[in-house]
Amino acid sequence: MDSKPHRIWTVAAAKAHLSEILRLAEEEGPQRIGIRKSFVVAPEHAWKTQAQPRKPLGQWLVDNMPRGVTLEIPSRREAGREIPFLAQESE
Repeated sequence: MDSKPHRIWTVAAAKAHLSEILRLAEEEGPQRIGIRKSFVVAPEHAWKTQAQPRKPLGQWLVDNMPRGVTLEIPSRREAGREIPFLAQESE
């Protein structure tokens, strides 16, 4: 299936011809709606072949962790440690 949209529909025409747009998307390929802001209607199987699977956030963090850099993590119990976002009392 060709992944290039074949026809550009106006939003008004798309509202009036949604079932035709869905049929054409299945038979001919993706259909574009709108000119300035454009959207593409494509069959699910075409979308799934184009979309890349997302990694879970935890896996992404592990894969993109800085290597060879030593991070200094201050102790939470360190005396005089500044606590960000703590509401300060007005004097």
